[in-house]
Amino acid sequence: MATSKKFPIHPPHPERNCWGCDKYCAAGSMLCGNGSERTQHPMELFGDDWAEWSAPGTGGSAQGKGCGTQASTDIAPHAPAEL
Repeated sequence: MATSKKFPIHPPHPERNCWGCDKYCAAGSMLCGNGSERTQHPMELFGDDWAEWSAPGTGGSAQGKGCGTQASTDIAPHAPAEL
């Protein structure tokens, strides 16, 4: 079974690569056909602390905690729609 590459948390020059798949192609020669522009690294979009972010109601860091998998207890359930 093939395993994917480990995703770098803080690459030194994220602007040099496309981060859209596990190939991490050079920005000027993308091989996967992921689009006409490279996919930016989360560090470029959200800042150096992108891996420390957590969704509201999850109570902690997103890294290693299954981001978004815990249900928030302060949200009331929806009532079924009447037909």
